[in-house]
Formats: sequence, structure tokens, C-alpha cells
Amino acid sequence: MGRYGDIDYPRMTKTGLGLGLALFLFGAVGAKVALAMSGGSIPGWERTLFFDAEWIGIALVLFSPIIFGIVLPLTE
Repeated sequence: MGRYGDIDYPRMTKTGLGLGLALFLFGAVGAKVALAMSGGSIPGWERTLFFDAEWIGIALVLFSPIIFGIVLPLTE
């Protein structure tokens, strides 16, 4: 057993990447659809939700392969 237990690093990398892409697409497409359906004006909390989803998605896409694909396997 490794230092961090029995973690499946390739599965964690793919899951993090997929979740990040899904969040990014939710934020980007959701904002466009919400603006189109509402006539150009959406509440501030919705705009914040879509914006934060985009940035969290980008961060997951960037950091999941680095953390679960490179750093953690090297520290085993």
C-alpha cells in the first residue's frame, strides 16, 4: 500500500479533468442560454454562479493532471 492509500491516479486524473470540463461548459453555455432566454438580463447571483463555474472548471482542468498525474504518483 502506498503513502496515500490505494488511490487510482489515472482514474482520479480523468475524473478531475472531466469534472472541470463539465463545470466550464456549464458556466459558458449556461450563461449564453440564460441571457438568450431572459432577453439580455439575468440576476446577479446567476451571473456569479456561471462565472464561478467557469473559473473553477478551468482550475480543475489545469491542476488535476498536475496533481493526480504527476505530483502524487512521484511522492509514493
